[in-house]
Amino acid sequence: MDMQQRVKVKNVEILSDDWYVLKKNTFEYQRSDGSWQTMSRETYDRGNGATILLYNKPNRTVVLIRQFRFPAFVNGHQGMMIEACAGLLDERDPVTCIKHETEEETGYRLHDVKKVLECYMSPGSVTERLFFFIGEYDAKAKVNDGGGLLSDGEDIDVVELPFEQALEMIQNGEIVDAKTIMLLQYAQLNGIFE
Repeated sequence: MDMQQRVKVKNVEILSDDWYVLKKNTFEYQRSDGSWQTMSRETYDRGNGATILLYNKPNRTVVLIRQFRFPAFVNGHQGMMIEACAGLLDERDPVTCIKHETEEETGYRLHDVKKVLECYMSPGSVTERLFFFIGEYDAKAKVNDGGGLLSDGEDIDVVELPFEQALEMIQNGEIVDAKTIMLLQYAQLNGIFE
């Protein structure tokens, strides 16, 4: 049966519309046994996004970023996270978005990027769909220092690492960001550096 026929939205209440939109949704769901159950779920809508792993095949290096993440900080992390470059689509297509974010955050201007997957990172509460890319960089692609936008509260350090070191940083807990782990493991599984 089509899911559109199994879900009947009854009420949507906006709980917060400050940084992003938090909604309380009340709906009826038809269970697999045919019975109907009324449920309530909150959804956090921050828009869709894109992320990228920059890699240099001859040097066997990757470019990541380091920035402060308040939600991780309040959940026991020291706050400075090493991540793959990423950004919200904000009405742009994923390719345009990731090229723009790459230059803004890392200072590298990429002409060719390759989409490798897309997924929902936390589908139990967050509506965001994330588009994953890889792109090759070299010294000639560096057009500025990167660092992000002050107006967005960004204070980004660009981090170039040997690929093997980045993989070790997953194992020792220095890299704990899911999108970054997924991209590094994609590179490893698909032999990007072979």
